[in-house]
Amino acid sequence: MAERIEQRLEDRIPELEQLERVGLFTHKEIRAVLRKASALEYKIQRRALRKEDFINYIQYEVNLLELIKKRRARIGYSFKKDEIEHSILHRVHSLFNRATGKWKDDVQLWLSHVAFCKQWNAKHQLSKVFSTMLAIHSNKPALWIMAAKWEMETRLSSESARHLFLRALRFHPECPKLYQEYFRMELMHAEKQRKEKKEFEQAKMDLGEFNYSEEILNGEMARIVYRDASQKIKGVEFQLAVLSIAKLFDFTQDLQKEILESLQARYADDPLTWDYMARRELELGSLQPTEHTTKQKKVSEMAQREERCCAVFDEAVGAVPTEDMWKCYITFCLERYNRKTNSEELKQKRLERTLSVFSKAHESNLLSEALYKQWLQLLLDSSLSEKAVEVAEAATRLFSQSVEMWQMRLRVLIQLERDDVSQCFEEAVKHVKSKGTLPLWTLWVEWSEGTNSKEDTEAVYQRSLHATTPAESVTMKEMYLDWTYRNSGYKKVKRLFTSLCENRPFSLDFFRKMIQIEKEQESCKMLHLREYYERALREFGSTNTDLWLDYIKEELSHPQGKPENCGSIHWRAMKMLQGDLVEDFVSKYTLLQTGHL
Repeated sequence: MAERIEQRLEDRIPELEQLERVGLFTHKEIRAVLRKASALEYKIQRRALRKEDFINYIQYEVNLLELIKKRRARIGYSFKKDEIEHSILHRVHSLFNRATGKWKDDVQLWLSHVAFCKQWNAKHQLSKVFSTMLAIHSNKPALWIMAAKWEMETRLSSESARHLFLRALRFHPECPKLYQEYFRMELMHAEKQRKEKKEFEQAKMDLGEFNYSEEILNGEMARIVYRDASQKIKGVEFQLAVLSIAKLFDFTQDLQKEILESLQARYADDPLTWDYMARRELELGSLQPTEHTTKQKKVSEMAQREERCCAVFDEAVGAVPTEDMWKCYITFCLERYNRKTNSEELKQKRLERTLSVFSKAHESNLLSEALYKQWLQLLLDSSLSEKAVEVAEAATRLFSQSVEMWQMRLRVLIQLERDDVSQCFEEAVKHVKSKGTLPLWTLWVEWSEGTNSKEDTEAVYQRSLHATTPAESVTMKEMYLDWTYRNSGYKKVKRLFTSLCENRPFSLDFFRKMIQIEKEQESCKMLHLREYYERALREFGSTNTDLWLDYIKEELSHPQGKPENCGSIHWRAMKMLQGDLVEDFVSKYTLLQTGHL
């Protein structure tokens, strides 16, 4: 092994001598490079190889290349690149080849090699990397697409790109993304040939020796790809994806027409088809020239376009009366309403249209829970409070099990300061199951704190402890403790704490809150603090190191504390803490003893 490493280091000497001779590196730096290279070589020649060692070696070589590049730019020296950089590049490729040969399944390693090749313009090497990588990872369409795009865009070889896509489709005959990118590639190829032909014609050159097929120039290859794909891949999403790609090219009108006809014929009942057809009305209007038109005329044209879109949507919800179809219609209306405009008339028209569509969907019983929330928010933003109350009530009738829907209704009532808030809270907790009701109870007590008497609020807190699940009651206990201290003082909160401690579970914040309350008293008693810490440690002593350390600090710093107790607390912590927490506790305790914590 040592002989092999020595040989590798000797192979470096010519490039290092050149670096020193041309003044890019000093003799001291050359020696440092040799030492580092020697250490890295030994690591990758061991019997038990580690991926990290190869990555570190590659990173070191890449950093070295970057440093050489910067030094060259600084001194303005651009010669001897074959003797210096070429040697390092060859070594990095060898390291990558060894690493990817050993860890074939690591896609990130392959992609790092690809990125390196692109960065240093190693086209021949990159072609080999793609070939090897795709032989191993043929099950990943994204890698095929990456390789084909490189062939098309960097090497300008549409033939190689087409060959890669055809190979990929043998492995993934029903992959929509592969077909989309293949379709795009064929259109790019056609566009490239059209530009070449146009330039030759402008230069009045003889096209006899160049074979420009009219079919290819008109995107016939892309049409074949589309037809083949549409037989294998079902779904309107694919049709819309290829249509959006075709629209990027100005010579595909016939192809777009064919895709559109297929879309309407095969997916007439799909909401996405109608959504596209409706939104298309906006684009058709925008194709007309808009120069020398007044602002009022532009607003009028936009309003007309939106009306045409809505006419298509109205037809759609009649032909396909589903929740998804109404969602598409409402989403369109909301998008138009949220668009900025200086015309108050247009904004008002958009608002009225949106609210009208919401009402129609509600009457058809085809409005989802999420859309009810959006409707309510829109009504509140538009100061239509009475309508908001009516809609909120209807929504909770339809989605009586939804906590969020009840929350929304209650917030509306609270915001409007209605008298029936308490009644609505009672109705909500009656309909909703105990699990997940925490948001309702927190909202109730927050509202009660600001509106009702102490007795009523305390009654709500007491009810919440029994009505919520044990895990959710933890939060209510914390809130109850805090509210009691703020409103009834120390003695009452101490009694409440003792009472609440009778029923598990607890949170750490529950105990910390009580410890903080005790410390805020003028006559803070260590006896009480010990009680609270001991209760907390019974629950969380095995999983929390900070709690033990805080207890020790309290004994050391409190006027009534007993520093002699710290030893026994430390011993108990060592016995009680689990796993790595013992080591963590020891480290922190040492820092505490030395005054660094």
